[in-house]
Order: sequence, then structure tokens, then C-alpha cells
Amino acid sequence: MHRLETQKSPMASYHIRQYQNRDYKRVLDLFISGMEEHIPATFCHLLTLPRTHLLLLGVPLAVVLVSGSWLLAAMSILFVLFLLKLLARQPWKKYVAKCLHTDMADITKSYLNALGSFWVAESGGEVVGIVGGLPVKDPPLGRKQLELFHLSVSSQHRGQGIAKALTRTILQFARDQGYSDVVLDTSMLQKGAHALYISMGFRKTGLYFMGAF
Repeated sequence: MHRLETQKSPMASYHIRQYQNRDYKRVLDLFISGMEEHIPATFCHLLTLPRTHLLLLGVPLAVVLVSGSWLLAAMSILFVLFLLKLLARQPWKKYVAKCLHTDMADITKSYLNALGSFWVAESGGEVVGIVGGLPVKDPPLGRKQLELFHLSVSSQHRGQGIAKALTRTILQFARDQGYSDVVLDTSMLQKGAHALYISMGFRKTGLYFMGAF
């Protein structure tokens, strides 16, 4: 029997329960929207790269030298920015597409039937948060590790402690099942997630930027 955790806050009440098949569509919506929220931060990150500065300076300069038109040069800057926006979308869209064909294609099969767990936070009869956990296939010698996946909370329900409650649920599940560690991957752009995980006792062992340019 899996634990059912009920949490209350001054703003709202919610409870955390195990995933059920009827949650599937809402869970996918939360997962996809959560990933797409990182696109603006990725675009801003791309704008800070030296090679982006070279593009934004070099392309319009080349256009002026070739055409003599400052109007075309200005349009070329807009075109480069447009391409950068498309580029910022690619890693997140690619990741979502990959998950929809792997673990998120059948959550019951991928998590609940694979010695893992998948939990949802429900408020007012609506799923507003999700998190999953799966055993690490090749953990370090002598360790039994659970990997945390897809922590996401609806933007309308943040600030109520739901993300922390979902994370605590995974940690408790790991303790109950005899895991020695809970691990996860994130990117350097997910600063809010970093703060949450560190506040809950996780340690950084590496940091990466999703995608390349």
C-alpha cells in the first residue's frame, strides 16, 4: 500500500496520491507545459553567448557590405533573432517528443509496473502537480538509487509547497523501498528547481545546459 499524503496551506488544500490511468491527459499537459516554460530562459541564455554576439554583429555588417542597405541589415538582425527563438525551442521539444515515446507513453507500465512510482498532487479535483521515480539501472557499486523524473507544478498552484511535498513523497518512497540515494538530472537553466532541490538536501554533482549552439 502506497502512502497518501495530505497537505494544507493558507491559500489552498491539496493531497498527493498515486497516479491513476484517468490522470493521463492532465499529466501530459503538465509535463509538456512545464518543459515549454524553459524556452524563454533558453533564448535568453543563447543571447549571452559570444558566438551569438558575433552573429548579431557580423550578419548585418555583411549585409551592409554586400547590399549597402541598412534596412536589410536591420531585417537580418530580426531574422537571426527569429532563428535563435527556433533554436531555443529545439532541445525542449526534442526531449518532450522522446519522453512521449518512452516513459511517458504508458506511465503505469513505465513506472508503477517497473518497481518505480508516479505521484500526482490534486487540488479541487484537478491534477496540479506530478513527479515520478524509477530505479537507476546501473548505480555505483554498493548503492541502490532511485532517479526522480518530471517534477512539475501548474503555474496557477505554485507557492503552496506542492513541489516540496511531491519531492518529499519520492524521498519517503525511496526510504520505504530501501534505496540509498535519490538522484536527478537538471539543466543550468532550471534555477528554481536548483533552489528547491538544494533546500531539500540534494547536492550538485554536475550541471549542464540542455542543447548546443
